[in-house]
Parts: sequence; C-alpha cells; structure tokens
Amino acid sequence: MSTAAATITKNQATEASVVEDAPALTDGFQLVIDALKLNDIENLYVVPGIPISDLLRMAQAEGMRVVSFRHEQNAGNAAAIAGFMTKKPGVCMTVSAPGFLNGLTALANATTNCFPMILISGSSEREIVDLQQGDYEEMDQLAIAKPLCKAAFRILHAQDIGIGVARAIRAAVSGRPGGVYLDLPAKLFSQVMDAAEGAKSLVKVVDPTPAQYPSADAVNRALDLLKGAKRPLVIFGKGAAYAQADDTIRAFVEKSGIPFLQMSMAKGLLPDTHPQSAGAARSLVLQDADVVMLVGARLNWLLSHGKGKTWGKPGSKKFIQVDIEPREMDSNVEIHAPLVGDIASVMEVLLKGIDGGLTPPTDWMNTVAAKREQNVAKMAPKLMSNASPMNFHGALGALRRVIKERPDAMLVNEGANTLDLARGIIDMYQPRKRLDVGTWGVMGVGMGYAVAAAVESGKPVLAVEGDSAFGFSGMEVETICRYNLPVCIVIFNNNGIYRGTDVNPTGKADPSPMVFVPGSRYDKMMEAFGGVGVHVTNPDELYRAVTEAMDSGRPTLVNAVIDPAAGTESGNIGSLNPTSSVRKMPS
Repeated sequence: MSTAAATITKNQATEASVVEDAPALTDGFQLVIDALKLNDIENLYVVPGIPISDLLRMAQAEGMRVVSFRHEQNAGNAAAIAGFMTKKPGVCMTVSAPGFLNGLTALANATTNCFPMILISGSSEREIVDLQQGDYEEMDQLAIAKPLCKAAFRILHAQDIGIGVARAIRAAVSGRPGGVYLDLPAKLFSQVMDAAEGAKSLVKVVDPTPAQYPSADAVNRALDLLKGAKRPLVIFGKGAAYAQADDTIRAFVEKSGIPFLQMSMAKGLLPDTHPQSAGAARSLVLQDADVVMLVGARLNWLLSHGKGKTWGKPGSKKFIQVDIEPREMDSNVEIHAPLVGDIASVMEVLLKGIDGGLTPPTDWMNTVAAKREQNVAKMAPKLMSNASPMNFHGALGALRRVIKERPDAMLVNEGANTLDLARGIIDMYQPRKRLDVGTWGVMGVGMGYAVAAAVESGKPVLAVEGDSAFGFSGMEVETICRYNLPVCIVIFNNNGIYRGTDVNPTGKADPSPMVFVPGSRYDKMMEAFGGVGVHVTNPDELYRAVTEAMDSGRPTLVNAVIDPAAGTESGNIGSLNPTSSVRKMPS
C-alpha cells in the first residue's frame, strides 16, 4: 500500500470513530411527537402545509394516526369531539395565519362546549412578527387566540417542548375542560439538541384531573332539598356524559326514583326508554317540578335560562347544581344548593347519602308517566308515515328503527328541523353515542364529528344532516372515502334553508337566498370519490339503504328527498330569529 493510500485509510477510520463517538441528536420535530406520544395522544386531526408538513410525515412514521382533512375547521371539530369522547385532549394541527384562523373557530366552539382540545399551529418568526416586517403568513396568533380559549402558550426553544405540551394537556382537561392553543414558530422544528437531554426534558402529565369532592355541608343541603321535594326532577347535560360516571349516575337515578331529563348530548346515559325518563313529558316536568337538580347542565338558552313560562310560576322551584366551575352557580337564577366538584365524585357522595332511598310521591310519578305515554302515542302515527316525498317525522321514524337495532352505533346530527326533531324522535340507549351541535348550536360540525366518531370509537357512524348544514363541511366526504371510514351520511334534502319554497320577491332571475338548486343529487358527490351513493324518496327506501350501509361499513351517502314545504323557519328556535314588523316577507 502506498503512503498516500495508508494516510487516506487512517483518516477515514478517524472520521468514522469521531462519528461513532458523537452524541445522538434530536430536533424540534421529534420532540413534539415524543411529547405527545408520552402523554398517550395517538390521533392527530390535521391539514398539512408550511411549516408542519414534515412533522406530520414523521408522526405517521412513528405510528401515530394522522387524519388529513380538506379544511382546518373540520379538522378542529374532529379534535374537539374526540376530546369529548375520550376525556383526552383531541389534537388539531394547522398551518399558520389563515389555517390557524380556520381552526380557531373549532377551538372557540370546543371551549364553549367544555371539550378538551389542543390547537397546534405553526407560525411566523417572532422577531419579524413583532416588528411587522411582512413575513410569510405573518400574524400574532397567540394574541388572537387568547380571548377565545382556556389557555394559550408559545414555545420558542426545543428544550421547552416537553413542558409546553404538558401545560397544554393539563390546561385542556383540568377543572372545566376546554380549548388550548399551542403556538410553534417554524424555527422551533429545526432546532437540534442532545437526544438524551431531549428525552429528559419531556414531561408525563400526572393526575391532571384530581377528584374534587364537595363539602359535607353542601352535600347535606342538597340531600335535604331532595328529601323534602314533592315533585323532584334531575336534568343531565353533556358534562354528565363527559364524566364517564355512567354506573354511578344510573345507580343514583334508580335508587332515588326521581324522573330525569337528558339534554341532547347526554341522551343514552340512561336509555331514553327507561321508565323514569321524562323526555316525552319535558314541558310538564319543567313547569311543575319543585326541586330541580342539574348535573353537568347549564341554565343557558337551551334551558330558557331557568326562567320564563317554560319553568312555570316564578319562584316555584329550588335548584341544586352539580358543576366543577364555582362561577357557574347563580348564573341566571338562584342556586339553592350548589355542589362544586367533579361529577363522578359528587354523584358518588350523593349516592351514599340516599341510603334507604328517596321515594318521590306516587302521584308525581303517575302524572309524569301518563303524560309520557300520551305524547308517545300521539307521535307514533307520524313516525309510521311512508309518504313520498317524505316529511321529517316519517324519515326520522325510519332512522329511529336503525338506531334501535344498533344501539352501539354513533349518531351525528346537525341542521335546523333535522336536528330539532331528531333530538326527540331518535331514542338513544348508550352514553356518548349522540354527537350534535351543542351549546352554540352551530352548523358545520357534522363531517368533522363523523370522522372522529369513526376513528375514536371504531363503530359505524350515522350522520343525519340537513342539506344546509351538510354544505358547510360536505367536501370531507372525500376524507371519509380516502380513509374508508364506516360512515353513512343521510342528507334531508328539502332544497333549501329551513324550507325549499322561498322565492325572490322582485321576480328577478336570482333565486331567494334561502333556497338551493332544486333536486340536487348529493349522492353523486359521494360516488365521485368511490363511495356509495343512494337516492331515496320514501321512509321504507331510507330504512333499507341505511341498514345496508351500516351493515357493510362502506362510506355511503343517502340523498333523502324531503318535501320542500316541510320544516319551519329556524326550527324550534324561531323566536331567536327577529323579523321585521314593518315589512312582512313572504313565507
């Protein structure tokens, strides 16, 4: 061997030794993924783009399920409802500026609904944003997010990723759950540090939702009210469903013998067919009850703020309220027995406190049962209609049968009349199976919720949509087909918003703003992406199509033709939609 060749070989060996001895490195990309995985975050709901594209590729390579949407708001809605279903924060990732803003709507909605969610967005560099020098998609995202969520954090250094992710998780699930924003500037991802030090910097969140029991005095005060009640009532809100204290809640209801109402996303905590269910006698029990216990339910607009004719004579009721947030008490009316604590803990102590049982007066139970049976009998013929074109009752009667035969299926529901009527018609049998528009009553959650329901539960999903509501997120049918999710979408197609009969009063060519293209074939849209499209015109056809779809697990869209004249303006909340008293518009 020549001297030159020997020198080269020696240098190569030295370089190899140096590489071998060099410390292992990690970077911001990997640390974000490691921090999420350490805290059992398995699914990401995302829209890829600058600066998170490589992060998402790496997350998928690391075994995380990365579900990519067509619009950030839908990805955010998916993350939010995943949080409700699992009690872990659902995570949505978006690009900067406009993508962040799209996701922010879902984050605000999650906070209002008390769903744990983390919105993680890439952002522009701080030094350029702060001097407003015009960076790519420049925006002070942290400042914008703060008023609309529970907490907002920015991470600037790789060594802080572990603690930043931990703070976001704890903030999302502790106390009253809600949305959290986590801002990750683009430079963070490429920061490099020693791998061992990076591993040490990660934080596993410990006991983020500790049990919080009410005081003994508070418990006794509530029990005294219940024991003295002549016409007691319990109302369960979605907070009770979120708590996953299902067995304790059922034991309390059945041991106490008290009639109960379930708000729409609490339906199924106990079956709607339970003998103590007062769902079909709602107006009666709200007016006539003398003691009302609210469990994870707020006296907001959905319960007429606890006031007005819905609630009978002023001062005729005393309220017990179970909520983890002390400031919720007395928000609209006086709460006579506040029980501040987590629902599982509060219901546990109340269950122990009614040893010996509470027996509501027989005449009250008989009155509620008689009204329930009367209303059920009155509704039955409407649900059996097989008219073509369909009305809402006949169509929902068919879907009611589908859910009865598949009580473990997930039901997603949005619309105006489609939502309002389905709440009362479709019985639920298991908790956290009904997902709908929640506290704000917003449209557009349907497809995001449907995707997450399928991903998180592994169960078939029935999404019942008004044609207007579907339009907000309809492009996600491609997402459903791409991931081959077991989702059957039923669109109640009455050609418009509320109804399809509005006309332009000027007689000009433009249609009324309240109507869509008549006879639209949404089923063809599903077929375009490889899913199954079905067109139905009567309840029997609807039942058969949905049954087949739920059995097959194939992505399916059923275009259900509803009479354009069916439906009422704004559904059940027409009183919230002001109309001109000076100029009468055509109905």
